[in-house]
Amino acid sequence: MKNVTIQSSRDSSSLVSLLIDIKNLLKGKVLIANVFPVFTAFWLALYFQGEQFSGHIGLFFLTLIGSTLVISGALMLNNWFEVDLDQNMDRTQERPTVSGNFSLRAVLLAGIVTTIVGLAIMFFTTNEALLYSFLGWFVYVVLYTFWSKRKYAWNTLIGSVSGAFTPLIGWAAIAPANHVVPITLFVILLIWQVPHTLAITIRRLEDYTRAGVPMLPVVRGVQVAMMHHLIYVIALLPLPFLLIKPLGWIFFVIAILLTISWMIHAVKGFQAKDQKKWAQTSLRFSLIYLILLFLLMVILTI
Repeated sequence: MKNVTIQSSRDSSSLVSLLIDIKNLLKGKVLIANVFPVFTAFWLALYFQGEQFSGHIGLFFLTLIGSTLVISGALMLNNWFEVDLDQNMDRTQERPTVSGNFSLRAVLLAGIVTTIVGLAIMFFTTNEALLYSFLGWFVYVVLYTFWSKRKYAWNTLIGSVSGAFTPLIGWAAIAPANHVVPITLFVILLIWQVPHTLAITIRRLEDYTRAGVPMLPVVRGVQVAMMHHLIYVIALLPLPFLLIKPLGWIFFVIAILLTISWMIHAVKGFQAKDQKKWAQTSLRFSLIYLILLFLLMVILTI
């Protein structure tokens, strides 16, 4: 009985370790931050098209599962390609590609297969949703990971484009995305990802410097990066005006207040004694901003 208990404990520990490795490989928070806009836009498309969720449950699962797999495939290929960078960064030491828990060949194969399966599932949604899924994958893997990240300080902008496709995927599964709501969500995510990423790079400046990644704070300094951070947060301010008619004044007021609060925090960074601590709180603020904004859209359309 004792041996059975010990073996059971070991099996349980191995399973937990495997799940932790998978979470780190898929960059858990990044995956969720990309899938949530797919869900939000799908929900909003149903609302504005006058459709009932109960009539599209099958399509909902196809869209969520397919897009999640495509995004997961992109993240795995990113980890596979950037293992040499990750080995020089403290923040990525727990990734299984660095620890050796997963072989690089296995990660490469998993990334390719997951991408293909995800795109195959998206094929059964709509051609437009499939196209946006592929474009998001292509921009992140080919244009960002393989091409620009190691060469140019503006790689963040390219990475932002890939993440901005996610609401278009969700909406296009229901209706064509030539509507003010999905287009505005695309722009919000495009802009939001820049200050979000800059906060990460300021917080982990030594990591990126040691790895030789030409992020903006590494190439042009923290003060310049903080100025860009502020400019992009300010650029979010006009966007809620575009959503007054479709989502109403409650959304508008809350969105404006959230953006102004983030702007105030961004300005405080220039006087911060501990810029890394400021960057950490800015990173958290950016996540709270995005979650609250998209969650509010869902709540107001229930």
